[in-house]
Amino acid sequence: MEVSVLFGVFLVLLLVGVPIAFSLGIASLAYLLLEGISLTIVPQRMYAGIDTFVLLCIPGFVLAGNLMNVGNITEYIVRFCNALLGHIRGGLGLANVGGSMIFGGISGTAVADAASIGAVMIPGMSKSGYDKPFAAAVTAASSTIGPIIPPSVPMIIAGSLTGVSVGRMFLAGAVPGLLLGVAMMVTVYLLAVRRGYPKESRVPLLQLLREARTAFWALLMTAIILYGIIGGFFTPTEASIVASLYALVVGMYVYKGLSWRMLPGILADTVLTSSALLLLVGLANLFGWILTSQQIPQMVAGGILTISENPIVVILILNLILLFVGTFMETIAALIILFPALLGVATGVGMDPVHFAVMAVLNLMIGLTTPPVGVCLFVVSGIGNLQMLAVARAILPFLVCNLIVLLLVAYVPAVSLWLPNLIMGQ
Repeated sequence: MEVSVLFGVFLVLLLVGVPIAFSLGIASLAYLLLEGISLTIVPQRMYAGIDTFVLLCIPGFVLAGNLMNVGNITEYIVRFCNALLGHIRGGLGLANVGGSMIFGGISGTAVADAASIGAVMIPGMSKSGYDKPFAAAVTAASSTIGPIIPPSVPMIIAGSLTGVSVGRMFLAGAVPGLLLGVAMMVTVYLLAVRRGYPKESRVPLLQLLREARTAFWALLMTAIILYGIIGGFFTPTEASIVASLYALVVGMYVYKGLSWRMLPGILADTVLTSSALLLLVGLANLFGWILTSQQIPQMVAGGILTISENPIVVILILNLILLFVGTFMETIAALIILFPALLGVATGVGMDPVHFAVMAVLNLMIGLTTPPVGVCLFVVSGIGNLQMLAVARAILPFLVCNLIVLLLVAYVPAVSLWLPNLIMGQ
């Protein structure tokens, strides 16, 4: 009865538009009151959920992304990608995807990517003759690459839940992220050829080299983060601080888009974003603790394995569950609530925990671009002043290509595991 109340309250609040963090918290509170459990468990479980050193990465990478965006670093990345790819049919769309791949490799969050790249590319593509819904759809779809290519906030959460090395998790996302980017570029090109979207004149080699030199400092940040973590020079948490300091110095003294007057606003925005994420982590941990106490994860695992113990079938079921949940639940909350239960099922049929983590994150990233929640859809719809339904229709070809990559990642473990095994060993 009480578990029914837990899920009932949660779903009703979610449907009426209450933010997911508060939906989780209020549903958990209703359950605890009905069960007569002391409310002292609320701060205990919330604190336990965020009392993990690796979660300090989150405010660091959020700050780095904010500094990049305000410091015009994003603009230089987009300009370089446009100079490199603009002469191809649909070149601005290709540059949009390329910019997201580079920016996502620094900020680690899809929403930051959609907002920053979208602010530059959606108006620019629209003025150049692209349909605005298409421009918004490309931006939303490509923003999901960010949390796959390292660094990645969802990978940090998954690593903290499993105890698996975050550095290993980062490496495991590199190849799937690149595949996702290439698949989206192919989709953009095919649609551009079919619809007759414009292409720009080829940039002279000298100008291309000039744009590459200008973007060099932005591109170098990703290399510093990855090499520092893989080489053992600093932890992921330290990497996030290094990235923030680097973005500050480059934005202020190289690109000169930052000033000391801007820092209070940037820091305030970082605090708000990080606080919201950590509040969500804490309340999701409370909700997950209730599920665990009622043995819901074991029931889910048992239910899946009663359907089939064939690894192919089980992996398909896991993907369907994660895709479904990703359509209405925020990524971090879904990871904290579902990941431990589904991980047990995945390892039971022989999946490596790192392989499953990449597959789970990719599923939930696809959910960011699907209604009804589709956070990235809301972001790009707001930037483009579009109806979300128009963007949702335009994004369908990209969802198809993403699902193809997802199946490849799910059923070919080497796609995720080859690079970490090569660099860090088995």
